[in-house]
Amino acid sequence: MTHDLWPMAAALGGGALIAFLLSVFGGGGSVLATPLLLYVVGIRDTHVAIGTSAAAVAVNALGGLIAQARAGRVKWPCALVFGGVGLSGALLGAHLAKQMDGAKLLLWFALAMAVVAITMLLPKKGEGDPAVHLTPGMTIKLAPVGLATGLAAGFFGIGGGFLIAPGLMAATGMTLANAAASSLVSVVLFGAATSASYALSGLVDWPIFLALVLGGGVGTLAGLPASRALASRAPLARRLFAALVLTTAAYVAWRATTG
Repeated sequence: MTHDLWPMAAALGGGALIAFLLSVFGGGGSVLATPLLLYVVGIRDTHVAIGTSAAAVAVNALGGLIAQARAGRVKWPCALVFGGVGLSGALLGAHLAKQMDGAKLLLWFALAMAVVAITMLLPKKGEGDPAVHLTPGMTIKLAPVGLATGLAAGFFGIGGGFLIAPGLMAATGMTLANAAASSLVSVVLFGAATSASYALSGLVDWPIFLALVLGGGVGTLAGLPASRALASRAPLARRLFAALVLTTAAYVAWRATTG
């Protein structure tokens, strides 16, 4: 696509919006990146939109991971097992997605968005063991969940944080705060693997990617104070955001079926 003023400005603003939502709600916002690139920025190829959004998600997640690591919230052994096993799943998922027709892929993507919206409406449990350590039993539990999550993240080109954090909590018993922080390891790995697969096939729009990342930095800075301001109304805000994701999923499905 040609990179005139509107696509670049839209990508810059879209990156800011997605990063803002991620900062405020802690997950789910990355699923809006592909629809934004397709229907607002104007990328015509579904695969290019997915590859480009995956690359931007990986970079933005890396910034979050650095901040969480400095705060000491990342459970590195658990996170590396989960992400390391899931890496092969992400590569397989990206390969399968590239072989699929764009319209059919968008229908599956719309379904994934609906699942994200539903999970955002589920109650969050903060209990858990803040001193959890990796054991052989945990490794056995983490590996298959990591593989399946990586496959989904690679196939849809999304971060997968909405699946990773619950998977880490279920397999290890860690707290929600530790799981949210540790999930960023997998988001970075899965996004990097997915975007690398697409890039090797020439399916990443690098100028648009750069605009998304630059906008993401602005959105993150704006989202941090907003998240504190909305803390007392977090349940209502999450429900409204879930409704937005669900509405967008319906629109994506409609566009995919009507051309």
